[in-house]
Amino acid sequence: MELNWSTFVLEIVNFLILVWILKRFFYQPVLGVIARRRAGIEKTLNDARKLQDDALALRGQYEARLAEWETERRAAREQLTREVEAERTQRLQALQDELVQERDRTAVVEQRRLDTLRRQMEQTALSQGGQFAARLLSLAAGSPLQEKLLELLLQQLATLPATKHETLRDAATTAGKISVTSAFPLDATMRERLEQALGTGLGVKAPLEYREDPELIAGVRITLGAWVLQANVKDELAGFARLAQDA
Repeated sequence: MELNWSTFVLEIVNFLILVWILKRFFYQPVLGVIARRRAGIEKTLNDARKLQDDALALRGQYEARLAEWETERRAAREQLTREVEAERTQRLQALQDELVQERDRTAVVEQRRLDTLRRQMEQTALSQGGQFAARLLSLAAGSPLQEKLLELLLQQLATLPATKHETLRDAATTAGKISVTSAFPLDATMRERLEQALGTGLGVKAPLEYREDPELIAGVRITLGAWVLQANVKDELAGFARLAQDA
């Protein structure tokens, strides 16, 4: 078979033209499409990476916020626990203080009740003792006891200060009389001694009025206006009872 060079050259030219046409009208657009597809894929991948990075960042922020919330929740719980404990302690202290105050008030009321009861018992005892002493002394009462009480009164009159003398004189002068009450009648000697003590000793010029009062049991009571000089069993027992009550 004989080789035709002209045909061979034409075939080569046709092949080159075909290659150029393919390159010009087919290969370049395909490369452009491939490049655009690749760029799109790269963009999609970049967007996906960016979204993934954003998601990871959001996840980190979320986890950080959860950690902060957990810390805040723990701190709030601890603060609430402290406040509840402080409130409980305060209420317990207030309750204890109230119980102590109530106990003190109860103790004061009970002490007052006991004091009142003690005073009532003391007053009852004093009253009964006074009544017993009055009955006992009334059995032993008589002129000898009255004379001794009158002697005691005369001694007290003799020891009164001068200022007291003046006060008694003014009281007797204002009243215009001196009242002498005795449990038993005073004999002439006793009256004379009493009048001498009042007149000479005190300088009292008012007249004396005598009367008897058996309730005095024994002794005398001298009244000069608003002033009373006493040396008798009844007044002494009453004075003793008042003194004991005041104590």
